[in-house]
Parts: sequence; structure tokens; C-alpha cells
Amino acid sequence: MNRALRAATLGVLLLSPVALTACSAGQVTQTATQQPDKTGGQAQIGELTLRQAQLESPQGGTYEAGDDAQLQLAIINTGAEDDALVAVGGEGFAGADARMTRPAGASGDETPIPARTSVYIGDDDRILLRDLEEPLTTGQYLDLELTFENAGEI
Repeated sequence: MNRALRAATLGVLLLSPVALTACSAGQVTQTATQQPDKTGGQAQIGELTLRQAQLESPQGGTYEAGDDAQLQLAIINTGAEDDALVAVGGEGFAGADARMTRPAGASGDETPIPARTSVYIGDDDRILLRDLEEPLTTGQYLDLELTFENAGEI
């Protein structure tokens, strides 16, 4: 066997396992069930799904004790019935204030979550966590309790 043929055969034998393993993912991939780690807090209760729960980035990169922090999140109602966010509580802050845009004639402190819609809180609609007890920097978190009229507490 000449040298060129031997080199070609050796090259094919060395590279074929690499080429074949790249095709082994098939239809059930390892990453199909993994959740991205940069999406903020997530939760589900009943027909409600909460996504991207996070605090707005503070000026200067740190919230100091006593500061207020704006909560940002999306609430998706996949059910056939309307629901409403009725309370926000938790540890590490004194209380929560909500400022929501409401349809004409609507009142109260509840945040309506209509059936088969998504509600985004963080721009015009907001929830402010008042009087943080300790400084918070990037990567730290607060435990929150959200109470919904129909779905309950999470």
C-alpha cells in the first residue's frame, strides 16, 4: 500500500467517529428539556404562568437598604376564566404598591389578568417593592408571595 492511500485511510478512520457522533442527537436532545438560566424567576399555578420575574436594574448596580425596587414580570393566563393579582408580599421589604392602567370604570387594588392573555408588569403597569431591608446587588433575590383571586397563592 502506498503512503498516500495509507494516510487517507488513517484520516477517514480517525475522523469518522467525530462525524458520526455529531449526528447522534436525534429527536430527543439533551437540551430540549433544559430551561435557560438568564430568564428571571418562573412559576406556575393553575392556569397562570409567571415568567421573567426580576427586579429592574438599579442605578449604580446596587439597591441600598431603604430603597424601593420595581418588580418586572409577565403573567400569562391560559385559562378560560379571568383572574386578578390581589396581593404581593414577601420578606426583605416593607410592602408593595401597584400602579396599573385600568379599563374605564374599573377600580380597586387588583391587577386584572384577563382569560387567554398576557399581562406585562414593568413599564406603564408596575409593582414597587417599598423600603428594602438590606442592600441588593446583581444575582441576589427576594422571596415573593403573589396571591391571585382564583388561582391562589404562589
